[in-house]
Amino acid sequence: MTDAAPQQQGKESRKKTSFIRKLLYGILALALGVAVATTAGRFFSGDLGDSREKIAVVEVEGIIVDSRDPIRLLSKYHKDDAIKGIILRIDSPGGMVGPSQEIYEEVRKIVKEGRKKIYVSFGALAASGGYYIAAPADFIVSNPGTITGSIGVIMTFANSTELMGKIGIRPEVIKSGRFKDLGTSLRPMDPRDRKVLQGVVDDVFQQFVEAVAEGRKMDPEEVKKLADGRIYSGRQAYKLKLVDHLGGLEETIAQLGKALGIVGRPHVVMEKKKASLLDWVLNSKTPAKLFDTIKPNPSPALQYLWAPG
Repeated sequence: MTDAAPQQQGKESRKKTSFIRKLLYGILALALGVAVATTAGRFFSGDLGDSREKIAVVEVEGIIVDSRDPIRLLSKYHKDDAIKGIILRIDSPGGMVGPSQEIYEEVRKIVKEGRKKIYVSFGALAASGGYYIAAPADFIVSNPGTITGSIGVIMTFANSTELMGKIGIRPEVIKSGRFKDLGTSLRPMDPRDRKVLQGVVDDVFQQFVEAVAEGRKMDPEEVKKLADGRIYSGRQAYKLKLVDHLGGLEETIAQLGKALGIVGRPHVVMEKKKASLLDWVLNSKTPAKLFDTIKPNPSPALQYLWAPG
């Protein structure tokens, strides 16, 4: 009995060691398989082993509320010597003035430096801020039926004084200056309020006109004639010199490749988007920033936005 116990313990110990060794080998084999599959996927998709000249596509989709991703990608591809040119693919009705201006400045900076060309491809919609960010590019390609233009600025306000009166709410506001609650829904807008706000809108509108005039090499007065907020089809925009060429994304790729002296179709590099939790659960195509674009804005904001109704 005394000799049998240590032998039994030894067998159990060896079995445990063998199991752990097999488990480690299994994990190692799995990791190796994933690495091989990833490398093979990159190879066959052209990320590795593709000798063709590369151009990058940066997408701007939906309402522009945040400039960080487009700027990060534009900067990344601008610095990457393997990337010969950049296409900004726009499918947007515009959005907030600040983020639109930040993307515009990044495009303008790259174009001014002159080391890499930036071409723009319009999707279904490239209006207001969607057009603004395209203005400084080297070349703009639009589908004939793209909705574009809408050069202008908008601020929207709500007046809830009648509703509050009906439910017996009377607001009291303590403020440091006459215009500190400018645009509030708690009182009607008077002529002095309107004059101040109109002055801000007019100034930001002038910035839009100047940006288009500089980017498109047009006279500001010529741009102003087109900038009453109306939309244009891509074909109308082409006739008005707001775009350079008619076609889709593939045509833009061909045009940029030709301008860069690339023989054959360039290899197109595009960063894969991270799926949102909703995408993962529903396996849907819901944009990751959907809720950023539809959540109510707590205060009125200046917008380069085409938003009928």
